[in-house]
Amino acid sequence: MDHDLAEASSGSTSKSVSSPGPEPEATPLQNGAAAAEQSSPRDESDEVASHMDVDTDNSDDIRAQNDSMLQKQIQAEIDAASSRTSSESHASQASQGQPEEQPEEQQTPTTAHSNSQNGSQEQQPDGDSNGQNALVELPGRGEPADYSLFDNPPNIAKIRQVMFECKEPIEISFEEFERYWPFIDNVWVKQRSNSSKEGHCTTDYYMCRLRRPTHRTSQTRPLPEGKRPRKKRVREGGTCNFQIKVVRFEGAYSTVTISRTPGSSKTHSHDLDYIDKVKRNSGLMEFARREAVKGYLPSSIFTKFQEEPDKLIEAGGKFFTVTDVRNVSSKWRIQNPEVKLIPHHGYEYQQGHGIVKVQRNNEKTAAEQNKEKNAKPPLPPDTLPFPQFPLDFLEPYLPKPDERRKFPHVTLSYASSMDSKISLMPGMQTVLSGPEAKLMTHYLRSRHDAILIGVGTVLADNPGLNCRLEGAGGFGGLGRMWQPRPVVVDPTGRWDVHPECRMLRTAVEGKGKAPWIVVSPGAQIHPQKLMMLKGYGGDFLRIMEYNQSWRLRWEAILRALAAEGIQSVMIEGGGTVLSELLNPEYTDFIDSIIVTVAPTYLGRGGVNVSPDSKVDQDGKPKAALNPRDVTWTPMGQNVIMCGKIRVPPPPSEPPILSGIEAVAREGS
Repeated sequence: MDHDLAEASSGSTSKSVSSPGPEPEATPLQNGAAAAEQSSPRDESDEVASHMDVDTDNSDDIRAQNDSMLQKQIQAEIDAASSRTSSESHASQASQGQPEEQPEEQQTPTTAHSNSQNGSQEQQPDGDSNGQNALVELPGRGEPADYSLFDNPPNIAKIRQVMFECKEPIEISFEEFERYWPFIDNVWVKQRSNSSKEGHCTTDYYMCRLRRPTHRTSQTRPLPEGKRPRKKRVREGGTCNFQIKVVRFEGAYSTVTISRTPGSSKTHSHDLDYIDKVKRNSGLMEFARREAVKGYLPSSIFTKFQEEPDKLIEAGGKFFTVTDVRNVSSKWRIQNPEVKLIPHHGYEYQQGHGIVKVQRNNEKTAAEQNKEKNAKPPLPPDTLPFPQFPLDFLEPYLPKPDERRKFPHVTLSYASSMDSKISLMPGMQTVLSGPEAKLMTHYLRSRHDAILIGVGTVLADNPGLNCRLEGAGGFGGLGRMWQPRPVVVDPTGRWDVHPECRMLRTAVEGKGKAPWIVVSPGAQIHPQKLMMLKGYGGDFLRIMEYNQSWRLRWEAILRALAAEGIQSVMIEGGGTVLSELLNPEYTDFIDSIIVTVAPTYLGRGGVNVSPDSKVDQDGKPKAALNPRDVTWTPMGQNVIMCGKIRVPPPPSEPPILSGIEAVAREGS
């Protein structure tokens, strides 16, 4: 076989978060919440940070505790800053022999001057005339008051859930992996990595974080004087056996494939909220780090996070606390002790309320902000809405993901007229499906791994063979999610595949996958044509088994697809392929048939779909095929006929043992 598609591989590129460290303060803060900002450095490998002490199953309790901590911390910062200002002023006056002046109106510890009438803040040097302890101006401190801390990728909440469940292999580009993986890396712990000799393929193996326990070290490190030991929760391991592998393949068609490993559980033993409570993802913590290095107060950063709760939850921050912000910013604050922390522009401290946003006349209303936050990213104009009508009647005829089979699940699906025609004449496109049946067809495509058609249909229609439902890859989904693999049966290599054909254009646009072309050994394929198709992610499959009429054997085709990981195939046409597969000799390979019947007659000149005529032992005509478990479902102007063809084998029974064997087995 000439097909050499490799399993795409990838390494983890999750962004690292700086290890938290102690926060420098001129005066020790006695308040418990403020003292948390002077916490000792923490090892990033710790599975559960100190915020687990306040984690509960009730998010309202967490929010209330956070608010209380904020109030105490802010008040302690103000008291400490006032004490420092008073003592420095008194010492300076005493050294110069000047009488002590009365302090001006109390200011926040983050600004040298605040105009409460218009909400603007002016930053003045803080200290003596030599400029010591001056307020350092950092890049990024001049953002408008309504700017967002978040830069969430599109559909981040849905995609996090898809990557968490990992029900089916996920094929994405390098860019998509680097964009979305940091928001789900808190679920996983890397076990090991393997690389090919050439370095083009790398496989990283991960296990669920709850499979590895946390434990206390045998020797407790000494604590600074006055520092209380941290209450760390010890987690038992082995509670979840979900494992994945991330395969990165670098070449003409670079991809990352995420899939379950053979020894993995089918599902997690917990939901995504639980793991978000245990560990924060690095994508969310990167948002906090970017604000911390600008010199903003942790309390102000946390308050601004709470201004957009929907985006915070979508990014995995349902249990995000002010302690997380302190941990992220502490290392930078140690390295920059001369920087005076300030609140965000448009925020100020109010007694009894903490850090609050100052509303201005020219700011957008809350309704306008919510409308912008909830706005969906633009979708391609040819996107189809996901069906809102029930499709449960299709389930008995669709492939089962966990079913182990020698050959793929095969579904014959096409639209037919009342006289069993699929087209008015050969090579002519004929619309028979109504809008509802069209949506159903794309739904069926999303439920299969591949779509197979004959070369005649490709030459006549130039189809895209992709799924255009909203939520599919390229239409608001992740990577090539829900996108089937096009398979074209072209024994002699008649199709002159070129970059302008629809299948390759959809592959380039990320709206589908490049095709696999099934050819016979005698097909003449130019090497340049082969390399061009490989560059788009497609390939040629050479099937050795064929007859003298250049007709490939379907058993060999389906076996080759199964060897390439295809577990389900939807065969859509054309007339020659469908008519051949409806013959009784293929009933062991065809599982189900789904036909959309249109209320029209196309006439005798149309393209017919029908198996060959059959006769019984006496030479009398008989029915060629009788599907079983048939249902008829109205759908708009069409009627959907569903039926089963393949008869499943009976469940395996234990072998019948002879009397001697039975006695011997009982004795053993």
